Amino acid sequence: MTADHRQKQLERMWTDAVAAVGGYSAVNNHLDTTKIAPPSRILAVGKAASGMAEGALAHFPGTPTLVVTKTNHSSVALRECAGVTVIESAHPVPDENSLRGGAALLDIASGATADEHILLLVSGGASSLAESLTEGADLDTLKALNSEMLSQGLTIGAMNARRKNLSHIKDGKLISASSARFTVLAISDVEGDDIATIGSGIGDPRRAPERANATLIATNRIARDQAAHTATALGLTVLRNAETLYDDVYALAPQLGETIRNSGPGVLIWGGEPTVVLPDNPGRGGRNQALALATAEHLSGLNRVSLLVAGTDGTDGPTDAAGGLVDGDTWRETARDALARADAGTELAARGAIFTSGPTNTNVMDIAIALVE
Repeated sequence: MTADHRQKQLERMWTDAVAAVGGYSAVNNHLDTTKIAPPSRILAVGKAASGMAEGALAHFPGTPTLVVTKTNHSSVALRECAGVTVIESAHPVPDENSLRGGAALLDIASGATADEHILLLVSGGASSLAESLTEGADLDTLKALNSEMLSQGLTIGAMNARRKNLSHIKDGKLISASSARFTVLAISDVEGDDIATIGSGIGDPRRAPERANATLIATNRIARDQAAHTATALGLTVLRNAETLYDDVYALAPQLGETIRNSGPGVLIWGGEPTVVLPDNPGRGGRNQALALATAEHLSGLNRVSLLVAGTDGTDGPTDAAGGLVDGDTWRETARDALARADAGTELAARGAIFTSGPTNTNVMDIAIALVE
């Protein structure tokens, strides 16, 4: 098997995994099997908001809909659909449109009456993409907080705990500000799949349990299981399928490298969301590109191994890449300095090892897949 063949098989597994948790299919499939009352409004927020909204509109056409998603993550068809308002904002550091999106969500929710039913579709990224700030806080405050937390390599739980204090919509406050009934459908991008953590709890029903309920419709496990299913269909043996990518990338890299080096032939699958501490003025890349490149050092010289590490949302940090696809020939000593400068993307690009998928309309954290001949 050539390196190109291994890479194509890895891409097939990753693509199938992401498709299994796509925003459209997750919502559409859920509504096919679980009947809910027709909503008077659809609110969709997060990186998967465009696909999720389209899945809902397939069942409830013509429903007034607000979509708040990442820049370039909405479809032309949705933007041109009558009755649909789309606001695109920034991630991972919010911008002015993030405040527009938060204000629009809060305006609709707080203006709804008790006889209305709102379908709230939530996915990862909502923490940055929509915000309504408490008194005394402004956009500069919000940007500084997000940039500081990103540079410190904090877990999503730790970041959300700080975000909630500045927000009128997170921690269940959006729902509690309304008199309407809510059905919340969520795609999880957090460890433990806790609705109170997804989007900093923007869809958390616990402040108003008598008026709201929430259901998880897509998770990292579903994506990993699909990757394993595809591997089996390709005639490969699945040796590992675990959600354990919860550590600093430089702690995880030698662990992954050792496991892969000592593995027999087959496929190893990991899921989760690593962290990375950034220097001042970081270069190009994100945690997935950093993890792929750092692990490449521990695979150096192996001619039977390839590894794909990528974010299921199709974007890794503030880049248009999803992650990296490396093998035993990727590592060069120049990579050590690139990693120190948080510039893994530049090094991977020079080695032809960038993995780009484009926006995927989902977000269930990250997936790493290794193929060992």
